[in-house]
Amino acid sequence: MAISTDIFVAPRARLRPETGAKWVRGWLLIIAAMVYAMILVGGATRLTDSGLSITEWRPIAGAMPPLNAADWASEFDKYRQTAEYQLQNKGMSLSEFQFIYWWEWGHRQLGRLVGVVFFIPFVTFWALGWTNPALRRRLWVLFSLGGLQGFIGWWMVSSGIGETTRVDVAPYRLMTHFTLALLIIALCFWNWLSLAETTARGASRSAHRWAWALLGLTSVQMAMGALVAGLDAGRTYTDWPLMGGQAVPDGMWSMSPIIRNVFENVATAQFNHRITAYILLAAGVYAAWRFRNEAQGGFKLFAAILGVQSVLGIVTLVHAAPLTLGLSHQAVGALALLLSVWLVWRTSDQSGASMSDAKST
Repeated sequence: MAISTDIFVAPRARLRPETGAKWVRGWLLIIAAMVYAMILVGGATRLTDSGLSITEWRPIAGAMPPLNAADWASEFDKYRQTAEYQLQNKGMSLSEFQFIYWWEWGHRQLGRLVGVVFFIPFVTFWALGWTNPALRRRLWVLFSLGGLQGFIGWWMVSSGIGETTRVDVAPYRLMTHFTLALLIIALCFWNWLSLAETTARGASRSAHRWAWALLGLTSVQMAMGALVAGLDAGRTYTDWPLMGGQAVPDGMWSMSPIIRNVFENVATAQFNHRITAYILLAAGVYAAWRFRNEAQGGFKLFAAILGVQSVLGIVTLVHAAPLTLGLSHQAVGALALLLSVWLVWRTSDQSGASMSDAKST
């Protein structure tokens, strides 16, 4: 069935509205893929301890990397003033510094590229008449969240620059940065789904409620994973199913006030991540059985991905989170989140509801 023309205002170009929809959907998919790449590059930046190698936030001028020996010497000198260098990397060579610098520069540069690839086509599609006010509002929200993400990124990095004892960024700021990236890719994906040519559905209300529950649990689990990464907790307790030989590790609530343990205690962060993983896996398997004939097998696929992610998480843990396994665990987790978004859309009574307000504009 062709996409409803009430999704778009009357085009001023010669192309049909259906053609415009295909272009907009393709562009949203590209943006989502670029954000996914940002998530992985960000993970690599974290796993290689590269995030504090650039000590200044220059959104425009920073797009130009060091071009000569004097520029490299200047950047290296700034890095030598950080606690990370003084306490962890003292004696690092210039070539070693360049390795971590390029990871962080590449992460920031990819963020700039996402902004350009978003804004220019957005304005173009608007000029061609391929968007309506409702869709434009959502796209402006996405663009604003992208700008906010750049600010949050620096807010995160700055937590490890001005300190005299901290050699990493604040874990709760890393969690904020990571969860905002997940929100952006989820909204991109949702808008892509909402512009689909079909709104085929047929799932029960119970299945829809479960889809939302799985999305919520997956989001919480991903946020907890960011805390584990920020605290290097995945390289601290590397036995399984116990933690340091105990079912419940010592010192889980040793910090004061007690809420600090959730965000700053290595034992608490990893324990919570493990327990939530068990709950999520059990919920996913139950939903796959209960709704085995609904949502085109989506619940079964979700449970299968959770199974893969669980095994991958254990393997990553017992090997102390090496780069390849750590990135793989993060990549599959992001896919699980997107599949849970699809389940919410697929089981909705109004799968195209996010575009339905266009009818009133």
